[in-house]
Amino acid sequence: MSQLYLLPISVFLLFNFTFIGTYIAAVLQGHVVPTVPYISDAATYSPESCVFGQLISIGCVLLGITIYVRFRQIQEIALRHADVQRVVERLNARAFWVGMGSCLGVSMVGNFQETNVRIVHYIGAFLAFGLGTVYYWMQAYVSYHLQPYIGSMVKAHIRLAIAVLCTIFFIIVSVTGIISHILFDGTDPRKWYPSDGGWEYHVASSISEWIVATAFCFYILTFTDEFRVMQLEHPPLIFIEVEGSQYYEPVINEPISTVS
Repeated sequence: MSQLYLLPISVFLLFNFTFIGTYIAAVLQGHVVPTVPYISDAATYSPESCVFGQLISIGCVLLGITIYVRFRQIQEIALRHADVQRVVERLNARAFWVGMGSCLGVSMVGNFQETNVRIVHYIGAFLAFGLGTVYYWMQAYVSYHLQPYIGSMVKAHIRLAIAVLCTIFFIIVSVTGIISHILFDGTDPRKWYPSDGGWEYHVASSISEWIVATAFCFYILTFTDEFRVMQLEHPPLIFIEVEGSQYYEPVINEPISTVS
């Protein structure tokens, strides 16, 4: 598989197009007020929810492949350089599973709307943003130890800065989100007005969510240059010889010749 650098670019473009496009569609149909709703609020009602779920599912597949390719890239560098292997070998494997957990959370958010299965939606949001933030801290740490073999110190600093930004705003969106829903006394949380309770907390929470989601997309985009210097070959396909299968070739014992 060549042109691996297109993976992070595709993830960046697809997720941002999904978020912004769904918001515009929801506003035009009057499903949300044109202020600052949560990303998932704009994807609560059909047809936006259907399009949102489909595009998010596609994006999660691309994101999962990107996380796997990054895992393999670090693994190969560690095999070639003992100093890298000592530091990142175990962390790389853990980061892979944390990243996949975040990817699963994004899928849950996209396919379990808040109005339908609220608890699953909230668990998905926690996995997506919580584990995603942990994954980005791990990758920022690894990036410093990959020097000078791949990447750059500037790129490592950028990843660290985004990880710090995601941590701050993840805490803000969690705290203000809980407070705003406690104080809310309106009729429809998808149409939150200043006259409803907890307006200031709602705005702070929704803006923070948009910042975290956008920062996530930009973080994935930073992998682009490092993906340009490698390609991934197709995995080999090996047939298992099972008796009765058309691929089964019985072993014929050749007679042992004797020399007299």
